[in-house]
Amino acid sequence: MRAAHIASVLSLCAAAALSACGNRAGLEPKPGSSLPHAPYGREEPFDAEALLKPPEQSVPERNVELRRRSEERENDPFDLPPPE
Repeated sequence: MRAAHIASVLSLCAAAALSACGNRAGLEPKPGSSLPHAPYGREEPFDAEALLKPPEQSVPERNVELRRRSEERENDPFDLPPPE
């Protein structure tokens, strides 16, 4: 029991130590390769930072007001019972 506890603590410490040694330098393509070609209508290709930024459509801002109190649901015509 004690050996299993020590092994789990050591593995957690090793995982924490390995996760702390990430690369903090700027991203560069591998040697011998390049970034993707520029899209049609653009003179120069995107840099690595622009390629990592998600488009606005994939991360939309919330535009719906959250409900502050309990309210009855409206009738939903698509809320059908499961088929038998």
